[in-house]
Amino acid sequence: MSETVKRTKKTMPNSKDLKLLLTIGGLYAIATFLSNTFVNIFLWKQSGDYIDIAIYNLFVYILQPISFVVAGKFAKKVDRTIIIRTGVIFLSIFYVTVLLAGDNASRFPYLLGAILGIGYGFYWLAFNVLTFEVTEPETRDFFNGILGTLQSLGGMIGPISAGYIITRLDNFQGYSLIFFISFFLFLIAVVCSFFLKKRKATGKFFFKQVALERKSNRNWRNILYAHIFQGLREGLFIFVVAIWVYIATNSEFALGGFNLTLSLCSFISYYLVTKILKVEYRKHAILLGGFLLYVAVGLFVFQTGYGMLLVYGIIVGIAYPLYNVPFISLTYDIIGKARGAKDLRIEYIIIRELFVNVGRVSAILIFIVSVSFVEPKIMIPILLLSIGGGNLFAYYFVHKTDSSIYRGVNGT
Repeated sequence: MSETVKRTKKTMPNSKDLKLLLTIGGLYAIATFLSNTFVNIFLWKQSGDYIDIAIYNLFVYILQPISFVVAGKFAKKVDRTIIIRTGVIFLSIFYVTVLLAGDNASRFPYLLGAILGIGYGFYWLAFNVLTFEVTEPETRDFFNGILGTLQSLGGMIGPISAGYIITRLDNFQGYSLIFFISFFLFLIAVVCSFFLKKRKATGKFFFKQVALERKSNRNWRNILYAHIFQGLREGLFIFVVAIWVYIATNSEFALGGFNLTLSLCSFISYYLVTKILKVEYRKHAILLGGFLLYVAVGLFVFQTGYGMLLVYGIIVGIAYPLYNVPFISLTYDIIGKARGAKDLRIEYIIIRELFVNVGRVSAILIFIVSVSFVEPKIMIPILLLSIGGGNLFAYYFVHKTDSSIYRGVNGT
């Protein structure tokens, strides 16, 4: 066998692990899309208070980065498949807790948010690190595109099924059933994790060193700042959109239909972006995607009915993959070229997540303070129009990154 063939085989990602990771990601997507949107509505119907919902989401995004750091330290000492398994188990515990709390769930926003945040932290630390390890620069757009497609399928199947179940059954019975199904899907994901190749990192945990790397690494600094602005939009829109659609329609099934429309467009967009987008056009795609996402904000804020909300969903469904696929791939390529990436990839992933959550937590805190002093009906549109441009603002920092990074290889 020639040396060239040997090197090619050596650098190709482990197809079994890649498929298993995509399977776990798909199960995660279906489980979360089935229930997560409706957890916010479940709590809203109990309390009717925006601040309660915001506090629940705030604790998710406070505990998530803390769990990222803890999981990162453990990942340097134990098999990382144990880390992803731990995350999925906590996500399962979250749904069991919601089921047990029942009609009193809104009384425990701190506890529910904390459990979910811990689950997210452990899951996404392991998933992101494993993604980094089972893909190469030339396969990352493909992997992220397929993962996005699976997430879109989950977004199509999950919410509309959940909405139908809730409207057909007594409300509490319907919510209980979808939360149980999510719990069961996470159990399957745990089983799948046992078939992943064992991967143990060695060495010390150099958190501070990687955090300070942004001072000397311009690409790393700029992509981190871009993640803050992405997090700003996510932190606010992740719960406000669902509540507004529900208020406008007073129907879980209509909310499911909205998510079906958004996810169908997202599914098509992810497929096309994966097939068509070339590496050299990543920045253009990020700019166009960010611009369309902000245009959609105006439609959402000034919507006059359910039809306009669906148009918003169509635009976001098309635009988000256009932004997300190149943005994630660019981030991994920048990490791959950063100093010591081979040994410090866990630390780089953690720092990236911390910056995303700085944006998310900031948005929610701004929301809580604002609606505490100003009527929500007045303040929320203002916040959506300002913070909603986060993805577009992120492009400013993406544009400042070095395009030669696209053809880079993992750092050493």
